[in-house]
Amino acid sequence: MLVSCCFSGHRDIPEDKIPQIKARLRAEVQKQVGKGARLFYAGGARGFDTLAALTVLECKKRNPQIVLILCCPCQNQTKGWNEDDIVLHEYIKKHADACIYVSEQYYSGCMHKRNRYMADRSDVCICYLTAVTGGTKYTVDYCIRKGIPYINLAER
Repeated sequence: MLVSCCFSGHRDIPEDKIPQIKARLRAEVQKQVGKGARLFYAGGARGFDTLAALTVLECKKRNPQIVLILCCPCQNQTKGWNEDDIVLHEYIKKHADACIYVSEQYYSGCMHKRNRYMADRSDVCICYLTAVTGGTKYTVDYCIRKGIPYINLAER
């Protein structure tokens, strides 16, 4: 039985693609909830992670049994972010059911550690993958090696 999902995707998403991605996210989260998913792990980064977390919070209004766990790579993740992105991150953190930091401070590799943490606890990965390198590609490859299926919303 499906219990948990994680998200992975790019920080930079073309502005004209955002409405389409939001719609796909909403439909996929609802589909996974229908299959029994209750736990959703989002990585707390800008871009796709933010869209995914907001989508889970939106779906939670109709499905109060679902849980959003915000998994951040480090406590100072928002260092260097603009004020609007920080405010949005704080909103998500406040409304998530839990916030986990896999490291106290940033170090090379803490993002991968966060991604493995989420994947290791998930039955499926919902991603937005358009590049052949980077953190999302690393996470999807990790899921493949672990036998965790993934759904790439960029391919739909």
